[in-house]
Amino acid sequence: MVIVIKGNVKFTITLDPSVWIFDDRKVDVHTYFTRHPQIEQQEDIDDIQNISAYWDREIQEGAVSPPTLQTEKQFEKEKILTGTFGMPFAPFLRNAEPNENATQFTIVTENGDTTISLADAYELLLCFSKDGKPLKEDGPVHIYFGDGSNRDNPITHVRAFIVE
Repeated sequence: MVIVIKGNVKFTITLDPSVWIFDDRKVDVHTYFTRHPQIEQQEDIDDIQNISAYWDREIQEGAVSPPTLQTEKQFEKEKILTGTFGMPFAPFLRNAEPNENATQFTIVTENGDTTISLADAYELLLCFSKDGKPLKEDGPVHIYFGDGSNRDNPITHVRAFIVE
């Protein structure tokens, strides 16, 4: 259940999607394609304001342990056990370091190959978990294009990635 990035790269990389559930870079596939950069920017501003207000309160009132800490842990555990998660592909492709003359990217599957531009490959999302379960039958990953154009028909039965 591992996938290799090989070909016109400086380093051959082996990916093991079974351990990605523990990776902080994972994203919720259901909400990944509905997010917009403007919303994310506003969320960042809201986060900064919330953190600032928290520290102001800490200085004035002193530290208080939140009573919901256990509830938050339970919610996160439930989310992992029932969620559908994906991993952005860009960090793995960057670590393989495609050579300067590389322009194509081929996704090798049991059902045939799909070739896209190397630039588009950086935008791929690799879904590794559906409803809390690994993708054993048609996995180990489902591939979604960065624009979400194949959300209803992802690329399945992936065996390797070849940079050309």
